[in-house]
Order: sequence, then structure tokens, then C-alpha cells
Amino acid sequence: MIRPAQLEDIDALLLLLQQLFGIEDDFEFDAKKQMRGLRLLLNSTNAVIMIAESQGSVIAMGTAQLVISTSEGGPAVLIEDVVVNPSWQKQGIGSMLLEWLGDWGAMHGANRMQLLADRTNSQPSAFITLRVGSKHS
Repeated sequence: MIRPAQLEDIDALLLLLQQLFGIEDDFEFDAKKQMRGLRLLLNSTNAVIMIAESQGSVIAMGTAQLVISTSEGGPAVLIEDVVVNPSWQKQGIGSMLLEWLGDWGAMHGANRMQLLADRTNSQPSAFITLRVGSKHS
């Protein structure tokens, strides 16, 4: 099940971010900073955190924010954090999260997505191209 995150999901989101930052050279996990960032995202009308759940447990997350694209002359979706619990990887969950984030962007007028990835992150299984606004809108 994929759904928007709620404040009560923050502890599970922090665990996922700790896993993500463990494979990135540029960032160090700091629970206070990451909690502050998660709260800002959850309280913003221009951002969303989508989570994947299985049997009531959060197993993956993705964050999206609206930015202004000069090339598009309007909003675009910036994807920053996509992380899937290692025991659930390679099952298409990350791709599903990206689709839902793209749909969220389309509902907010975006027609382009940008994905940030650390240069040394060898974990991503594939880069996929998605049109913003597919079947979940």
C-alpha cells in the first residue's frame, strides 16, 4: 500500500533516512536535523512524503517538492529521498513510489520530475523515465 506519510510515521521515516545516509558520502545522519526536515515537508502544501507499507510497517519512502523550472515555465517536481528497506528492494517498490510522486506533481501542475542521486551511490538499480501524471491521479 502506498499513501502519504503522517506525523506518526516520523520514527519509521527516520530509520529509512538513516539507512539512506549510510550509503551517501556527502551526508551524515543527524536525527534532529532530519526530523526537522521531515516535519517541514509534512507541513508544506508544496511537498509530500509518500510511503510504502506492508502489514502496517513502513518499508519505503520518497519525498517530493515543487520547484520552479525556467525551462518549463512552471512547476517541476524535485525528488530528493527515495529509500526502500533492504529486505524489500528489487521488487519495484521504488518505481511505484516514483510513479505516485509524479502523479502528486501532476496534480500540482508539474510536468517534469528531477531526481537527485549521490554520485557515489551504487545502489540504484535503474534510472527510469516517468511522465508526470500517470495512472494514480
